[in-house]
Amino acid sequence: MARPNNARPTPEALVDDALATTSPGRCVWVALSGGLDSSLLLTLAVAACRRHPRPLYAVHVNHDLQPAAEAFERHCRALCSRLGVPLFIERVTVACGERGLEAHARDARLAAFARRVAPGETLLLAQHADDQAEGMLLAGLRGSGLRGMAAMPGRREWLGRCMVRPWLSVTRAALAREAEARGLRWIDDPSNADEGFDRNYLRHTVMPALAARWPSAATSLSRTAEQLGESDALLEELAEETLQTLGGDAACLPVADALALSRPRQRLLLRHACRQRSLPTPPRARLESLLDQLQARGDAQVHVAWPGGEARRWRGCLYLLAPLELIDSDWEAEWDGCAPLETPLGPMAWQLIPDPSRRVRLTVRRRQGGETLRVAGRGRRDVKRLLQEAGIPPWQRERVWLAWEGETLVGVLGIAAAEGWRLAPMPKDNRLS
Repeated sequence: MARPNNARPTPEALVDDALATTSPGRCVWVALSGGLDSSLLLTLAVAACRRHPRPLYAVHVNHDLQPAAEAFERHCRALCSRLGVPLFIERVTVACGERGLEAHARDARLAAFARRVAPGETLLLAQHADDQAEGMLLAGLRGSGLRGMAAMPGRREWLGRCMVRPWLSVTRAALAREAEARGLRWIDDPSNADEGFDRNYLRHTVMPALAARWPSAATSLSRTAEQLGESDALLEELAEETLQTLGGDAACLPVADALALSRPRQRLLLRHACRQRSLPTPPRARLESLLDQLQARGDAQVHVAWPGGEARRWRGCLYLLAPLELIDSDWEAEWDGCAPLETPLGPMAWQLIPDPSRRVRLTVRRRQGGETLRVAGRGRRDVKRLLQEAGIPPWQRERVWLAWEGETLVGVLGIAAAEGWRLAPMPKDNRLS
Protein backbone atom coordinates (compact mmCIF):
# COMPACT_ATOMS: atom_id res chain seq x y z
CA MET A 1 0.00 0.00 0.00
CA ALA A 2 1.90 3.05 -1.32
CA ARG A 3 1.73 6.36 0.55
CA PRO A 4 3.56 9.71 0.29
CA ASN A 5 6.86 9.81 2.17
CA ASN A 6 5.67 12.61 4.44
CA ALA A 7 2.21 11.12 5.14
CA ARG A 8 1.46 9.75 8.59
CA PRO A 9 0.65 6.00 8.30
CA THR A 10 -3.02 5.19 8.74
CA PRO A 11 -4.17 2.47 11.15
CA GLU A 12 -4.96 0.32 8.14
CA ALA A 13 -1.48 0.80 6.63
CA LEU A 14 0.20 -0.05 9.94
CA VAL A 15 -1.73 -3.31 10.21
CA ASP A 16 -0.87 -4.06 6.59
CA ASP A 17 2.82 -3.47 7.36
CA ALA A 18 2.65 -5.73 10.42
CA LEU A 19 1.09 -8.56 8.42
CA ALA A 20 3.65 -8.17 5.63
CA THR A 21 6.52 -8.86 8.06
CA THR A 22 5.09 -12.20 9.26
CA SER A 23 6.16 -15.48 7.68
CA PRO A 24 3.85 -16.84 4.95
CA GLY A 25 1.94 -19.86 6.18
CA ARG A 26 2.41 -18.96 9.84
CA CYS A 27 -0.72 -18.30 11.85
CA VAL A 28 -1.53 -14.74 12.91
CA TRP A 29 -3.70 -14.16 15.98
CA VAL A 30 -5.55 -11.06 17.16
CA ALA A 31 -6.13 -10.57 20.89
CA LEU A 32 -9.81 -9.63 20.82
CA SER A 33 -11.38 -8.05 23.90
CA GLY A 34 -14.47 -6.71 22.15
CA GLY A 35 -13.65 -3.05 22.74
CA LEU A 36 -13.11 -0.41 20.07
CA ASP A 37 -9.37 -0.95 19.60
CA SER A 38 -9.30 -4.73 19.24
CA SER A 39 -12.51 -4.87 17.21
CA LEU A 40 -11.00 -2.43 14.72
CA LEU A 41 -7.70 -4.34 14.74
CA LEU A 42 -9.43 -7.59 13.78
CA THR A 43 -11.48 -5.87 11.08
CA LEU A 44 -8.38 -4.35 9.48
CA ALA A 45 -6.40 -7.58 9.87
CA VAL A 46 -9.03 -9.44 7.82
CA ALA A 47 -8.56 -6.93 4.99
CA ALA A 48 -4.75 -7.09 5.30
CA CYS A 49 -4.84 -10.89 5.07
CA ARG A 50 -6.45 -10.57 1.65
CA ARG A 51 -3.35 -8.68 0.50
CA HIS A 52 -0.89 -10.83 2.44
CA PRO A 53 -2.56 -14.24 2.77
CA ARG A 54 -2.05 -15.64 6.26
CA PRO A 55 -4.13 -17.97 8.45
CA LEU A 56 -5.95 -15.56 10.80
CA TYR A 57 -7.50 -16.40 14.17
CA ALA A 58 -8.87 -14.47 17.13
CA VAL A 59 -8.51 -15.27 20.83
CA HIS A 60 -10.77 -13.79 23.51
CA VAL A 61 -9.89 -14.09 27.20
CA ASN A 62 -12.91 -14.13 29.50
CA HIS A 63 -11.68 -13.11 32.97
CA ASP A 64 -15.20 -13.39 34.46
CA LEU A 65 -14.49 -10.37 36.66
CA GLN A 66 -17.62 -8.33 35.89
CA PRO A 67 -21.23 -8.84 34.77
CA ALA A 68 -20.38 -7.51 31.29
CA ALA A 69 -17.96 -10.42 30.66
CA GLU A 70 -20.59 -12.53 28.90
CA ALA A 71 -21.67 -9.57 26.75
CA PHE A 72 -18.08 -9.09 25.62
CA GLU A 73 -17.85 -12.77 24.69
CA ARG A 74 -21.13 -12.63 22.72
CA HIS A 75 -19.95 -9.56 20.83
CA CYS A 76 -16.66 -11.26 19.94
CA ARG A 77 -18.52 -14.33 18.68
CA ALA A 78 -20.83 -12.18 16.54
CA LEU A 79 -17.97 -10.09 15.11
CA CYS A 80 -15.87 -13.13 14.23
CA SER A 81 -18.87 -14.86 12.66
CA ARG A 82 -19.54 -11.81 10.50
CA LEU A 83 -15.87 -11.53 9.46
CA GLY A 84 -15.41 -15.25 8.95
CA VAL A 85 -12.56 -15.51 11.50
CA PRO A 86 -12.25 -18.57 13.77
CA LEU A 87 -12.56 -17.49 17.40
CA PHE A 88 -11.13 -19.28 20.42
CA ILE A 89 -12.40 -18.46 23.91
CA GLU A 90 -10.05 -18.78 26.89
CA ARG A 91 -11.77 -18.66 30.27
CA VAL A 92 -9.41 -17.90 33.15
CA THR A 93 -9.51 -17.60 36.90
CA VAL A 94 -7.76 -14.51 38.23
CA ALA A 95 -5.85 -15.01 41.46
CA CYS A 96 -6.09 -12.59 44.35
CA GLY A 97 -2.78 -11.33 45.70
CA GLU A 98 -0.75 -8.42 46.97
CA ARG A 99 0.25 -7.34 43.43
CA GLY A 100 -3.29 -6.17 42.70
CA LEU A 101 -6.15 -7.27 40.46
CA GLU A 102 -4.81 -5.66 37.29
CA ALA A 103 -1.43 -7.40 37.57
CA HIS A 104 -2.95 -10.80 38.25
CA ALA A 105 -5.45 -10.38 35.41
CA ARG A 106 -2.57 -9.56 33.08
CA ASP A 107 -0.70 -12.69 34.19
CA ALA A 108 -3.79 -14.84 33.56
CA ARG A 109 -4.26 -13.26 30.14
CA LEU A 110 -0.65 -13.88 29.11
CA ALA A 111 -0.89 -17.49 30.27
CA ALA A 112 -4.02 -17.89 28.13
CA PHE A 113 -2.23 -16.44 25.10
CA ALA A 114 0.67 -18.87 25.66
CA ARG A 115 -1.73 -21.83 25.71
CA ARG A 116 -3.46 -20.84 22.49
CA VAL A 117 -0.75 -19.20 20.34
CA ALA A 118 1.93 -21.68 19.31
CA PRO A 119 5.67 -20.90 19.16
CA GLY A 120 6.57 -19.33 15.83
CA GLU A 121 3.18 -17.65 15.47
CA THR A 122 2.35 -13.93 15.76
CA LEU A 123 -0.04 -12.24 18.18
CA LEU A 124 -1.34 -8.77 17.28
CA LEU A 125 -2.26 -6.49 20.19
CA ALA A 126 -4.26 -3.26 19.91
CA GLN A 127 -2.49 -0.98 22.40
CA HIS A 128 -1.99 2.56 21.06
CA ALA A 129 -0.19 5.83 21.81
CA ASP A 130 -2.51 6.77 24.68
CA ASP A 131 -1.92 3.38 26.33
CA GLN A 132 1.81 3.91 25.91
CA ALA A 133 1.67 7.41 27.39
CA GLU A 134 -0.47 6.26 30.33
CA GLY A 135 1.89 3.36 30.99
CA MET A 136 4.90 5.65 30.97
CA LEU A 137 3.30 8.15 33.37
CA LEU A 138 2.10 5.38 35.67
CA ALA A 139 5.55 3.79 35.78
CA GLY A 140 7.14 7.15 36.55
CA LEU A 141 4.69 7.87 39.35
CA ARG A 142 5.50 4.49 40.85
CA GLY A 143 9.21 5.27 40.80
CA SER A 144 10.06 2.72 38.11
CA GLY A 145 13.41 2.77 36.39
CA LEU A 146 14.21 3.07 32.71
CA ARG A 147 12.74 -0.32 31.81
CA GLY A 148 9.39 0.52 33.37
CA MET A 149 9.29 3.98 31.81
CA ALA A 150 10.02 2.48 28.39
CA ALA A 151 6.58 0.88 28.59
CA MET A 152 5.62 -1.46 25.73
CA PRO A 153 7.77 -2.45 22.75
CA GLY A 154 6.20 -2.37 19.31
CA ARG A 155 7.55 -5.83 18.61
CA ARG A 156 9.13 -8.43 20.84
CA GLU A 157 9.83 -12.12 21.06
CA TRP A 158 7.94 -13.76 23.89
CA LEU A 159 8.30 -17.46 24.71
CA GLY A 160 9.06 -18.19 21.08
CA ARG A 161 6.08 -16.18 19.86
CA CYS A 162 6.13 -12.74 18.25
CA MET A 163 3.99 -10.06 19.93
CA VAL A 164 3.30 -7.07 17.69
CA ARG A 165 1.65 -3.78 18.61
CA PRO A 166 1.27 -1.90 15.30
CA TRP A 167 -0.55 1.14 16.74
CA LEU A 168 1.78 2.57 19.37
CA SER A 169 2.16 5.71 17.24
CA VAL A 170 -1.61 6.14 16.77
CA THR A 171 -3.86 7.96 19.25
CA ARG A 172 -7.08 6.62 20.68
CA ALA A 173 -8.95 9.47 18.99
CA ALA A 174 -7.57 8.49 15.57
CA LEU A 175 -8.69 4.89 16.08
CA ALA A 176 -12.14 6.06 17.15
CA ARG A 177 -12.47 8.14 13.97
CA GLU A 178 -11.43 5.14 11.86
CA ALA A 179 -13.93 2.85 13.59
CA GLU A 180 -16.78 5.32 13.27
CA ALA A 181 -16.01 5.91 9.57
CA ARG A 182 -16.36 2.18 9.02
CA GLY A 183 -19.59 1.93 10.98
CA LEU A 184 -17.93 -0.49 13.37
CA ARG A 185 -19.72 -1.65 16.51
CA TRP A 186 -17.99 -2.47 19.77
CA ILE A 187 -18.62 -2.72 23.52
CA ASP A 188 -17.22 -0.24 26.04
CA ASP A 189 -15.84 -1.83 29.18
CA PRO A 190 -17.80 -0.40 32.15
CA SER A 191 -14.76 -0.79 34.43
CA ASN A 192 -12.85 1.72 32.29
CA ALA A 193 -14.98 4.48 33.82
CA ASP A 194 -13.94 3.64 37.39
CA GLU A 195 -11.34 6.25 38.36
CA GLY A 196 -10.53 4.23 41.45
CA PHE A 197 -8.07 2.46 39.15
CA ASP A 198 -4.90 4.50 38.65
CA ARG A 199 -4.80 4.01 34.90
CA ASN A 200 -8.41 5.17 34.52
CA TYR A 201 -7.67 8.29 36.56
CA LEU A 202 -4.79 9.10 34.23
CA ARG A 203 -6.98 8.41 31.18
CA HIS A 204 -9.99 10.48 32.20
CA THR A 205 -8.48 13.28 34.28
CA VAL A 206 -4.73 13.69 33.71
CA MET A 207 -4.39 12.99 29.98
CA PRO A 208 -7.24 15.37 28.95
CA ALA A 209 -5.63 18.13 31.04
CA LEU A 210 -2.28 17.52 29.36
CA ALA A 211 -3.88 17.43 25.91
CA ALA A 212 -5.66 20.73 26.59
CA ARG A 213 -2.27 22.39 27.08
CA TRP A 214 -0.21 20.20 24.73
CA PRO A 215 -2.48 18.71 22.03
CA SER A 216 0.12 16.14 20.95
CA ALA A 217 0.88 15.01 24.53
CA ALA A 218 -0.03 11.35 23.98
CA THR A 219 2.04 11.08 20.80
CA SER A 220 5.01 12.87 22.34
CA LEU A 221 4.99 10.75 25.48
CA SER A 222 4.67 7.60 23.38
CA ARG A 223 7.67 8.69 21.31
CA THR A 224 9.64 9.35 24.51
CA ALA A 225 8.77 5.86 25.74
CA GLU A 226 10.10 4.45 22.47
CA GLN A 227 13.38 6.34 22.90
CA LEU A 228 13.67 5.13 26.48
CA GLY A 229 13.18 1.61 25.17
CA GLU A 230 16.16 2.07 22.84
CA SER A 231 18.25 3.35 25.74
CA ASP A 232 17.23 0.38 27.85
CA ALA A 233 18.24 -2.00 25.04
CA LEU A 234 21.68 -0.35 24.85
CA LEU A 235 22.13 -0.66 28.61
CA GLU A 236 21.15 -4.32 28.35
CA GLU A 237 23.91 -4.81 25.78
CA LEU A 238 26.40 -3.12 28.12
CA ALA A 239 25.26 -5.29 31.02
CA GLU A 240 25.69 -8.47 28.98
CA GLU A 241 29.19 -7.39 27.90
CA THR A 242 30.05 -6.75 31.55
CA LEU A 243 28.67 -10.14 32.57
CA GLN A 244 30.77 -11.89 29.93
CA THR A 245 33.87 -10.01 31.11
CA LEU A 246 33.19 -11.36 34.62
CA GLY A 247 32.94 -14.95 33.43
CA GLY A 248 29.47 -15.12 31.91
CA ASP A 249 27.78 -16.99 34.78
CA ALA A 250 24.75 -14.99 35.93
CA ALA A 251 24.24 -17.34 38.88
CA CYS A 252 27.74 -16.82 40.31
CA LEU A 253 29.45 -13.43 40.08
CA PRO A 254 33.02 -12.74 41.29
CA VAL A 255 32.62 -10.20 44.08
CA ALA A 256 36.00 -8.47 43.72
CA ASP A 257 35.50 -7.86 40.00
CA ALA A 258 31.94 -6.64 40.53
CA LEU A 259 33.08 -4.21 43.25
CA ALA A 260 35.66 -2.76 40.86
CA LEU A 261 32.78 -1.39 38.76
CA SER A 262 31.12 1.94 39.43
CA ARG A 263 28.02 1.79 41.61
CA PRO A 264 25.61 2.38 38.68
CA ARG A 265 27.24 -0.45 36.72
CA GLN A 266 27.00 -2.71 39.76
CA ARG A 267 23.25 -2.08 39.87
CA LEU A 268 22.97 -2.64 36.14
CA LEU A 269 24.92 -5.89 36.34
CA LEU A 270 22.89 -7.33 39.20
CA ARG A 271 19.56 -6.47 37.63
CA HIS A 272 20.69 -7.99 34.34
CA ALA A 273 21.97 -11.13 36.06
CA CYS A 274 18.64 -11.55 37.86
CA ARG A 275 16.76 -11.29 34.57
CA GLN A 276 19.13 -13.86 33.04
CA ARG A 277 18.24 -16.14 35.96
CA SER A 278 14.50 -15.45 35.52
CA LEU A 279 14.45 -13.92 39.00
CA PRO A 280 12.57 -10.76 39.99
CA THR A 281 14.95 -7.84 40.30
CA PRO A 282 15.44 -6.66 43.88
CA PRO A 283 13.72 -3.43 44.97
CA ARG A 284 16.03 -0.43 45.12
CA ALA A 285 16.45 -0.51 48.92
CA ARG A 286 17.32 -4.23 48.92
CA LEU A 287 19.73 -3.75 46.04
CA GLU A 288 21.53 -0.93 47.86
CA SER A 289 21.68 -3.00 51.04
CA LEU A 290 23.21 -5.89 49.11
CA LEU A 291 25.87 -3.68 47.51
CA ASP A 292 26.69 -2.11 50.88
CA GLN A 293 27.10 -5.54 52.51
CA LEU A 294 29.44 -6.69 49.74
CA GLN A 295 31.86 -3.99 50.91
CA ALA A 296 32.23 -5.82 54.23
CA ARG A 297 35.16 -8.13 55.01
CA GLY A 298 35.41 -11.22 52.84
CA ASP A 299 34.35 -13.76 55.49
CA ALA A 300 31.21 -11.86 56.51
CA GLN A 301 27.93 -13.68 55.92
CA VAL A 302 25.91 -11.89 53.25
CA HIS A 303 22.32 -12.94 52.67
CA VAL A 304 19.79 -10.51 51.19
CA ALA A 305 16.34 -11.75 50.21
CA TRP A 306 13.44 -10.17 48.33
CA PRO A 307 10.16 -11.57 46.98
CA GLY A 308 11.10 -14.29 44.49
CA GLY A 309 14.88 -14.13 44.90
CA GLU A 310 17.88 -13.97 47.20
CA ALA A 311 21.62 -13.31 47.06
CA ARG A 312 24.36 -15.01 49.10
CA ARG A 313 28.13 -14.53 49.19
CA TRP A 314 30.50 -17.48 49.58
CA ARG A 315 34.15 -17.99 48.74
CA GLY A 316 34.48 -14.70 46.90
CA CYS A 317 31.40 -15.16 44.73
CA LEU A 318 27.89 -13.74 44.82
CA TYR A 319 25.20 -16.34 44.17
CA LEU A 320 21.80 -15.25 42.82
CA LEU A 321 19.16 -17.81 43.71
CA ALA A 322 15.48 -18.57 43.78
CA PRO A 323 14.24 -18.91 47.37
CA LEU A 324 14.94 -22.39 48.71
CA GLU A 325 11.90 -24.55 49.28
CA LEU A 326 11.32 -25.65 52.84
CA ILE A 327 11.80 -29.37 53.46
CA ASP A 328 10.23 -31.38 56.26
CA SER A 329 13.13 -32.09 58.62
CA ASP A 330 11.45 -35.39 59.62
CA TRP A 331 11.17 -36.73 56.07
CA GLU A 332 12.73 -40.15 55.52
CA ALA A 333 12.24 -43.08 53.18
CA GLU A 334 13.16 -46.75 52.95
CA TRP A 335 15.38 -47.57 49.96
CA ASP A 336 17.21 -50.55 48.48
CA GLY A 337 20.02 -48.35 47.15
CA CYS A 338 19.21 -48.96 43.48
CA ALA A 339 15.53 -48.39 42.75
CA PRO A 340 14.26 -44.94 41.69
CA LEU A 341 13.38 -42.83 44.70
CA GLU A 342 11.35 -39.61 44.74
CA THR A 343 12.53 -37.12 47.37
CA PRO A 344 11.26 -33.64 48.33
CA LEU A 345 14.13 -32.29 46.21
CA GLY A 346 13.24 -34.39 43.18
CA PRO A 347 14.24 -37.84 41.92
CA MET A 348 17.31 -39.46 43.45
CA ALA A 349 20.23 -39.11 41.02
CA TRP A 350 22.48 -41.72 42.66
CA GLN A 351 22.69 -45.38 43.52
CA LEU A 352 24.47 -46.68 46.62
CA ILE A 353 25.73 -50.24 46.17
CA PRO A 354 27.48 -52.48 48.73
CA ASP A 355 30.65 -54.35 47.70
CA PRO A 356 30.13 -57.27 47.30
CA SER A 357 26.60 -56.65 46.08
CA ARG A 358 23.80 -57.81 48.37
CA ARG A 359 20.22 -56.92 49.19
CA VAL A 360 20.11 -54.02 51.60
CA ARG A 361 17.52 -51.98 53.41
CA LEU A 362 18.56 -48.35 53.76
CA THR A 363 16.95 -45.30 55.33
CA VAL A 364 17.36 -41.95 53.55
CA ARG A 365 16.97 -38.74 55.52
CA ARG A 366 18.34 -35.21 55.84
CA ARG A 367 21.56 -34.26 57.54
CA GLN A 368 21.06 -33.21 61.13
CA GLY A 369 24.65 -32.28 62.05
CA GLY A 370 27.49 -34.10 63.78
CA GLU A 371 27.43 -37.19 61.50
CA THR A 372 30.63 -39.04 60.55
CA LEU A 373 31.39 -41.44 57.70
CA ARG A 374 34.15 -44.07 57.53
CA VAL A 375 35.71 -43.50 54.09
CA ALA A 376 38.02 -46.08 52.46
CA GLY A 377 41.66 -45.06 52.93
CA ARG A 378 40.76 -41.95 54.93
CA GLY A 379 39.24 -43.26 58.10
CA ARG A 380 36.37 -41.57 59.89
CA ARG A 381 35.53 -38.15 58.48
CA ASP A 382 33.07 -35.48 59.59
CA VAL A 383 30.28 -35.09 57.07
CA LYS A 384 30.57 -31.32 57.48
CA ARG A 385 34.22 -31.50 56.36
CA LEU A 386 33.36 -33.73 53.41
CA LEU A 387 30.77 -31.20 52.23
CA GLN A 388 33.25 -28.34 52.60
CA GLU A 389 35.86 -30.25 50.61
CA ALA A 390 33.30 -30.98 47.90
CA GLY A 391 32.55 -27.26 47.55
CA ILE A 392 28.93 -27.50 48.69
CA PRO A 393 27.74 -24.00 49.71
CA PRO A 394 26.57 -23.71 53.32
CA TRP A 395 22.92 -23.14 52.39
CA GLN A 396 22.88 -26.45 50.47
CA ARG A 397 24.53 -28.61 53.14
CA GLU A 398 21.30 -29.29 55.02
CA ARG A 399 19.74 -30.43 51.74
CA VAL A 400 22.10 -33.36 51.11
CA TRP A 401 20.62 -36.82 51.61
CA LEU A 402 22.29 -39.31 53.95
CA ALA A 403 21.79 -43.08 53.66
CA TRP A 404 21.87 -45.28 56.76
CA GLU A 405 21.99 -49.04 57.21
CA GLY A 406 20.57 -49.46 60.65
CA GLU A 407 22.53 -47.05 62.86
CA THR A 408 25.52 -46.86 60.51
CA LEU A 409 25.94 -44.01 58.00
CA VAL A 410 26.94 -45.60 54.67
CA GLY A 411 26.62 -42.77 52.19
CA VAL A 412 26.47 -39.02 51.71
CA LEU A 413 24.66 -39.17 48.39
CA GLY A 414 26.49 -37.45 45.57
CA ILE A 415 29.53 -36.82 47.79
CA ALA A 416 31.04 -39.95 49.33
CA ALA A 417 30.34 -43.59 50.19
CA ALA A 418 31.42 -45.53 53.26
CA GLU A 419 34.15 -48.13 53.15
CA GLY A 420 32.73 -51.22 51.42
CA TRP A 421 30.20 -49.19 49.42
CA ARG A 422 30.28 -47.28 46.14
CA LEU A 423 28.27 -44.46 44.61
CA ALA A 424 27.11 -44.64 40.99
CA PRO A 425 24.90 -42.32 38.93
CA MET A 426 21.34 -43.54 38.66
CA PRO A 427 20.92 -45.05 35.14
CA LYS A 428 18.78 -42.79 33.00
CA ASP A 429 16.35 -45.62 32.29
CA ASN A 430 15.79 -46.01 36.05
CA ARG A 431 15.21 -42.35 36.86
CA LEU A 432 11.74 -41.14 37.70
CA SER A 433 10.32 -38.78 35.08
